[in-house]
Parts: sequence; structure tokens; C-alpha cells
Amino acid sequence: MTELELKYGCNPNQKPSRIFVENGDLPIKVLNGKPGYINFLDAFNGWQLVCELKRATGLPAATSFKHVSPAGAAVGLPLDDTMRKIYFVGDQELSPLACAYARARGADRMSSFGDWIALSDVCDKSTAMLIKPEVSDGVIAPGYTDEALEILKAKKKGNYNIVEIDPAYKPDPLERKQVFGITFEQGRNEFVIDEHLLENIVTENKELPQSAKIDLIVALIVLKYTQSNSVCYAKGGQAIGIGAGQQSRIHCTRLAGQKADNWLLRQHPRVMALPFVEKIGRADRDNTIDVFISDEPDEVIAEGRWQKFFTEKPVPLTREEKRAWLDQQTGVALGSDAFFPFGDNIERAHRSGVSYVAQPGGSIRDDNVIETCNLYNMVMAFTGMRLFHH
Repeated sequence: MTELELKYGCNPNQKPSRIFVENGDLPIKVLNGKPGYINFLDAFNGWQLVCELKRATGLPAATSFKHVSPAGAAVGLPLDDTMRKIYFVGDQELSPLACAYARARGADRMSSFGDWIALSDVCDKSTAMLIKPEVSDGVIAPGYTDEALEILKAKKKGNYNIVEIDPAYKPDPLERKQVFGITFEQGRNEFVIDEHLLENIVTENKELPQSAKIDLIVALIVLKYTQSNSVCYAKGGQAIGIGAGQQSRIHCTRLAGQKADNWLLRQHPRVMALPFVEKIGRADRDNTIDVFISDEPDEVIAEGRWQKFFTEKPVPLTREEKRAWLDQQTGVALGSDAFFPFGDNIERAHRSGVSYVAQPGGSIRDDNVIETCNLYNMVMAFTGMRLFHH
């Protein structure tokens, strides 16, 4: 048995703490830093997520994890000019893996602050250069180029956590954890998520384009590693809104929908043209954008305060302007880790431009949910598979 001693567990008072495997060697090497208990929880869940995304789509994948749920996840599709601008990557050359991370980190920058990163492929210089200026706890990947490793080792005054994992590692098919001194055991969730899961389309509209299939697969794989209840909105090969750990499904749908709305509103021409002062910090910029597109923009443009953020006083979007912009949006995909019990979830999803839905089905009110989808000409597939994660 090999083990790695940790500073402490979830909290400083929880000692001793370690990670280990009972048979064989740990499949990881710590190349830099001293990752902690929560870091490794995020790292191992994130690694599984990106491996599944790559296996399902054939594209490099990245995820930004926080507190054992993804803040964002994406595959390596190219960025258009709008995405480059709202993700603040400029005109620098981006590898497919770097595109995946830009999307994963950029969808919900507030939630990704202080994230743990997981990459499906060897981290290259392009990806390391994107990670370099961000506030992040660490990264796990199957390897690092010499240039990437040198860049990442310089983060956090040389203390940035860098973990390399053996991509050939296969865990035991049974997994265990203890709660209150009692051991729980179950088979690992090895269920494969792919396009075959989307074949049972139950709505009148059955037109499911390839791009929507990719988005639904992204959403479902994200949900497989998100604390339940959970709902995920996706578009363009990335999660754009994740609602995790809510007791009510409609609250998941609302929370994730609000995040998706923020992602869509960040593309509004007035938001993209906000006149920020030259040396505003990344966190201040991101927080300011989030508040500016919220229902209380006066918090950042109050008399005497706006000069801290902007070179000139911006005009906030009215509620009517925001609604008009969101009403133009279509083509968003929505996944749920369990069935929708009422059509209110679909009503809320419609307000965020959802056109495609994947959920297990099996509610006694499935007819109501299908009817609501038909009202908005949505396509909905019943996957038949619940994806709870605890």
C-alpha cells in the first residue's frame, strides 16, 4: 500500500489525513506544491469527467472544479471573436486543449475563482499560459510539456499544485466511503454516456442536430460528476450554467438558468463594450460585470464609485432590454440528473433559450412535461438513466 499524507482533511481540525490505495501504488505524482484533501476530491472527480468527455466526443476536454462539483466544463472547439472577448483571451494562439479550458473557466468566472483544473490531455504551453494569470489552486493532467511545467511552477510563488495522473489507471469496480463510522459500498457508476442515450425522442419535434447532441452529452457527463440534485445548461460544446446540490429540481433549474442568462448577457454589445479602467484586476472586473448585468447594477455605478471601475459612467441595461436580448437566444441544451416532476422546469428553461432537453423520464407527470416542451417546439429525449452523484 502506498499513501500520501495530507496537511489536514476538509477542515484544519480534521487530522490525521491521507490518501491511499489498498492494493498497488497511487496513480498520481505530485510535481509541485502540496495538494490537500478537497483538492484531491476535485482532482479525481474532475479527471473522470474530462476523460468521459473526450471519450464521448473525441475532443480534448477541460473542467473547472469547486467543492466537488464543476463550475464549468467544455470540449476543445474553436473560439469565435465573441467568445474570445468575453473570455478575455485576446488574439493569442490557442490549442484545442486551451480552447477547452478557456470555455470551462470562462462560462462562470465567479464560481471558477480559486478552482481546481482537470485536463484530458498533456498540458501544453498554450493552456499553461491561460492558467498562469488565473486564481487557481491546482491542476491535474496526464502529463505536461517542459514549457508548460515551467510556467505553472512559477504560479503562487512556486507553490502551485501540479499533479500528474497515470491515464492507464483503472479503479476497483467497487467503491467505499465511511459516514459516521459506517462503511458504504456500491459499484462504481460506469454507465457510458453517448449519442445512443438520445435516441428516445418523445416530443413532436424530433430534429436533433449534431451540435445539440454534443451539447446534451456535455450536459449529461457534467451532471454525472455534479452533486445532486443537478441541472446543466450547455451550448457550443460547454456548460454555460450548472445548478448543483439543490433539494428541489425547480431551484436547480432556476439557479443554472440564472448562470446561463449571465453567460448570454455577457455577449450583449453594451456589456462587451464596458469602458473598464486599464489596470482593473481580473476578479474586480468579473465581479463588476456580474453585478452590472444583475438586477442591482447601481451597486457598481453609484455616484462617486463608478470611477473605480470605468473610464466613463456606463448606462445599465434595463430589465426590458435584458429580457429582449434573452428572448433572441435559442439552441441551448438542458440536461437533468433525474426526471422533471413538473412542466415549470421547462417553462423556466424556455426563458433561457433552451431548445433541446435530455432527462431520464419516469415521472407520473411526464405527459405534462412533454406537453410543455411541445408548446415551445422543443426536442426532448428520455434517457432512462438517473445520474445522481453524492
